Order: sequence, then structure tokens, then C-alpha cells
Amino acid sequence: MRIHCGELADVTRYIEEHKHITLEDQQSAIESVFDNIERFKPITPETRILEVGVGDGWFQIYARRRGLNIRGLEISEQLMEISRQTARRYGVELDLSLGNIEESDIGQEAYDIIVARSIFEHVEQWQKGIENIYRALRPGGLFYFDSTNKFSFTSGEYSFPLYGWMPNSWRYALRRARQGEDIMKLGIDFHQFTYPQLRRFFRRVGFKTVLDWVDLKDTAKVRSSSALKKAALSTLKRAKPLKHVALNFAPATIFICIK
Repeated sequence: MRIHCGELADVTRYIEEHKHITLEDQQSAIESVFDNIERFKPITPETRILEVGVGDGWFQIYARRRGLNIRGLEISEQLMEISRQTARRYGVELDLSLGNIEESDIGQEAYDIIVARSIFEHVEQWQKGIENIYRALRPGGLFYFDSTNKFSFTSGEYSFPLYGWMPNSWRYALRRARQGEDIMKLGIDFHQFTYPQLRRFFRRVGFKTVLDWVDLKDTAKVRSSSALKKAALSTLKRAKPLKHVALNFAPATIFICIK
């Protein structure tokens, strides 16, 4: 995916649509990611963290306010500048680099944790990007991944019935017609993933532990009033065929992978 230094219409639209959002709006979702990570790897101020795809910067800002050692890699100069401006309003400075995850040199065995939230659907050469991440993790390092799920009934990428089920060429044509050609430069979801596809690739790259969305759910933390949810989750954890069926239609593909 090409790095973009100038202004793009679709990035401007994204910024305009999200300008009302605050850190408080994002905090619960960000804390959920940290909770999942910290079940498998402690996070201290010495932990080296990389976020791939900074977007509007909330994950970076939250981590900086916690005093964490975090860097960011972002493909859009426009988004980097917005993130930095927002961070200054919250009293922190961000350590960001302009680049794409397929080609950027992010080092070898340089990080303890790498996070990619809602990013890899936009990475044209996604396999190459994950291989780059694997090399950049230290032994025992953790990769947090979330992205699209092809057979989800609704999509966070675009509000259209069974959007992810469509062939790529149909999705591209729909988005071009409705949002213009800039969507293909930055913003299009090149990929709609499936759990089996990703699980196989993570293992082939070399990750020793690959945990999916159901594996990550902690039945002890399901509210006691949600007895039905707790029972359903326990069943999915025990019955792998049922788990795989449920994951086919989950809203997203979510994994923690440990090197």
C-alpha cells in the first residue's frame, strides 16, 4: 500500500465524521484490548509497544497517558498530523513514523507487543505485513490483531447488507461509485478475512500460540446477570465445532498470537 503525504478526500471525510469523538468515548474499547493483552503478557513502562495504523490516535494517547513506551506506524501523513494535534490537547506527545507495514523497517526482535486494530483489511499485501510483524517481535512477544470477518451479517467497514460476502470487485465498484476514486488510495478494505484463513497463516508464519475471540473470552468476567451468555460461552469453549460455526458469523476476526 502506497504511503500518502498529501490530502485525500476519503481521509478528510473520515476526520470530519470522527471529530466529535473524545478519549472518554474510546476508553472502554481501548481498556478491553489492554485487559486481553495483560492476561498473557504484563505491561510495564519498560514494555516496548508498536501500534500499526494510528488512525486518529486514541490508542496512542491512552497509552502515553499511562506512561507506556509506545510508538506508532501510520501510512497517512494527514492522520499523523491530526493525531499529534489531538494528543497535545491531552498533554502528551506521540512518537510516530510514516510508513506502511509491508515495507517499513520496524526492526528485528525490537518489540514486546505489536497491536493492529482494524488495519489489516486495508493492507494490500497483508501476508507480507504480518511476516514483518513476526520478525519485529521478541521471543515470547505478543501480536494483537483485529480486522474484518467476511461472513459477518453487518460490517464496520461499510453499511450495506452482507457487504463482506460480496466478491472483491463488487465491493470495490460499490465504494468507488459512492465515495469516489480516493477510496482506493486509502480507506478501501482490500480484504475480508475468515478465522480459518488467518489461523492457518499465523501458525505458518511461526506463532506458537494462536488464540481466537472465543479463546480470549473469560467466562468469569461475564456479568452474573448474563447467565445465558455465560452458558453459551462455556459451551463454545468446550465444543470446537460449535465454536467454529459461531466464529464464522462473528462481527470481527480477533486474535492474540504469541511468538
